[in-house]
Amino acid sequence: MLLPILTVALASAIAASSGVPRQSSRPRIVVLGDSLASGRGIGADNAFPAVLQKKLNDEGLEFEMVNAGISGDTSSRALQRYERLLDNTVRVLVLELGANDGLRGVPVAQVKANLSEMIEAAQSRGITVLLCGMEALPIHGWDYTVAFHNAFGELAKKYDVPLVPFILMNVIGNRDLMQPDRAHPNVAGARAIAENIWPYLKPLLAPAAAARR
Repeated sequence: MLLPILTVALASAIAASSGVPRQSSRPRIVVLGDSLASGRGIGADNAFPAVLQKKLNDEGLEFEMVNAGISGDTSSRALQRYERLLDNTVRVLVLELGANDGLRGVPVAQVKANLSEMIEAAQSRGITVLLCGMEALPIHGWDYTVAFHNAFGELAKKYDVPLVPFILMNVIGNRDLMQPDRAHPNVAGARAIAENIWPYLKPLLAPAAAARR
């Protein structure tokens, strides 16, 4: 069950930031996300995509992690920019979206449609998709919260993609892992998010690389 502190915890993801790292010759993993990916308050160098890049490097995995997170992004806004990210160097698309949709009470059907379009586009290009689950605060009613929760599992099943159940598991509500705003992870929290994602991401890398040779 969602903790009451979530009402504050995700309420301030609204600022804008942008920029995609320059391309290299290495196969790429694109993280399409919001402030959790962009590193609001801690900087992109400390955000979870950077932590994942270090894991890749430590294990000798020749992938470039691209942080395409924009603070405040919704699934609708991401829909307007995702295509230019999916060039022929991309092997994996990590979809980390939904927190801001849930805060705004965007209809679940619309969120699913937006994510579906991005998943389908990636798969049509031979890009492996990793879907990150998100929860919605009960500020729009429990029916909405339950439907929002279920949406990610339904998408994962429909498109046969792996699902990280909730990337803020054991992070949200933990003062040691959150910034003072209680809305964004601190450096330790970003590391914890990366730990939540890594077991789902790592098994995709060898097959994804082989599939695009």
